[in-house]
Formats: sequence, structure tokens, C-alpha cells
Amino acid sequence: MEQNRSRARSALALAALLGLAGTTHFTRPKFYDAVVPRSLPGTPRQWTYASGAAELAVATAVAVPRTRRLGGFAAFALFIAVFPANVKMALDFRDKSPRARAIAYGRLPLQIPLVVWAWKVAKAAP
Repeated sequence: MEQNRSRARSALALAALLGLAGTTHFTRPKFYDAVVPRSLPGTPRQWTYASGAAELAVATAVAVPRTRRLGGFAAFALFIAVFPANVKMALDFRDKSPRARAIAYGRLPLQIPLVVWAWKVAKAAP
């Protein structure tokens, strides 16, 4: 029983993180526009909004027990898919302040526990 509650809390925490991240794509789109790889077709703003919508959809799927397994796998794929934008951000921030560089560089290894977390949520779902 306690293990089920722990799994549910973990899934809901992941959903909250994804929901917050997705929301910020709409409330602070300029930040995300700047890290969209220019090699992608379309405008950076289109990618910012599309990725924000994807994060909100994945957050919803993770939050709902019935779709949690699919949502966990979708979060896993999403965290891998956004990695190139994090690499671009780290490269673009090479000449920024030490604080800004630390944030940009810190995002890179942070992807690993996020990918693992999403995988665990998916595998633990009924």
C-alpha cells in the first residue's frame, strides 16, 4: 500500500514538473525561442508553443492513473528529444555570466535523472 502511494506521489511530482515547464513555454516564450535549434523548420515560437503543449499533454497523461504508463514513456521520449536544445543553450551561453553558464551546463546532466525518473514512472504504472 505504501509503495503504491510512493509511486503515485512520484508520478504526480513528475506531472507537476512537466506542467510547470509546459506552462512557462507560454508565459516566458522568449527564453525558449532562444534555445530552439535554428536547423528546425518553422519559427522558434512555433517550436516553443508546440513543445509547451507537448509537455502539458504529457503532464496530463502522467497525472491520470489510467494513462500513466503511456505518459511515463512519453515523458521519457520528451526528455530525450529536448536534449539538443539544452546542448544548444550550453553552447550559446559560453560567453554569459558564470551563473548563467552554470544553469545552462547544469541542465545537461540533469536530463539523465529526468529520463530515468520518467522510465521508472512508466514501468511502475499498472
